Amino acid sequence: MSLTSLDIKSVRRSFERAAPGYDQHAVLQREVESRLLERVESHRQPPELILDLGCGTGSASRALAGQFKHADVIALDWATSMLAQVDGSAKESDAKNSWRVCADMHALPLAARSVDLIFSNLALQWSYDLSAVLKEFRRIMKSGAMLLFTCFGPGTLNELKQAWRLVDRLPHVNDHPDMHDIGDELLTAGFREPVVDVEHLRLEYKSVMALMRELKGIGAHNVASQRTRGLTGKSHLQGMLAAYEQFRQGDIYPASYEIIYGVAFAPQEGQPVRTPTGDVATFSVEGLSPRPSKPDRGT
Repeated sequence: MSLTSLDIKSVRRSFERAAPGYDQHAVLQREVESRLLERVESHRQPPELILDLGCGTGSASRALAGQFKHADVIALDWATSMLAQVDGSAKESDAKNSWRVCADMHALPLAARSVDLIFSNLALQWSYDLSAVLKEFRRIMKSGAMLLFTCFGPGTLNELKQAWRLVDRLPHVNDHPDMHDIGDELLTAGFREPVVDVEHLRLEYKSVMALMRELKGIGAHNVASQRTRGLTGKSHLQGMLAAYEQFRQGDIYPASYEIIYGVAFAPQEGQPVRTPTGDVATFSVEGLSPRPSKPDRGT
């Protein structure tokens, strides 16, 4: 979902390295996670299988396992060191209905029509092909299953973007699509009743370098494929810091975040999906098998 071309291998390495200290820096992620978990209460029926996609260190997975004690929860992430943190911080009672899976969101190793609820907090912005991810979601979701997610919008880290653009034209902060584009993607993928809304949050730092350290601490530093390789030059960094001064408010340096919330439901079996070659409807063999006729009871 990033509009910035990403070096995918570097993205993965970045999260692998950040895992041990991730929870110390993930202040925003935990706040948004708590707000997204509140929306799970609107789930229409108790789920049997839940997927926490992009689980990180497993905070939401544990909360979901506690809320839905009779459901199995799959904590999925593509960074093995993140999943190691899930295992290390889980209580024995939490682990009874929880499973760890290392996989790419674009190719989920789950059976078709098996998942009742997909929960994903601030992970989809790392997708390089949102339509492929949504296609995978539809494949694994049962009819009527719920998709609940957050991702970053275009206003995220706007101050940092503007400061860097006064220094050079290289990508330093990722660009993201707006909520209308994401809503259109959900409709194109055939999801029912999509609702997308946005919230603007602002974090405050004592210095710009404190912000930069936090971004590195959660694995979200610059991984654009067109970035300058190696260390950022001292003059470029000083130029960015000077440019950021225009946003300073007293002793505070603000950082803006645009959070997109989305909810949608999987369609009934056979509802078509738009493709470049036309609409395609998919049915299970069981769904197409004729039902046995009722015996004639006579008159």
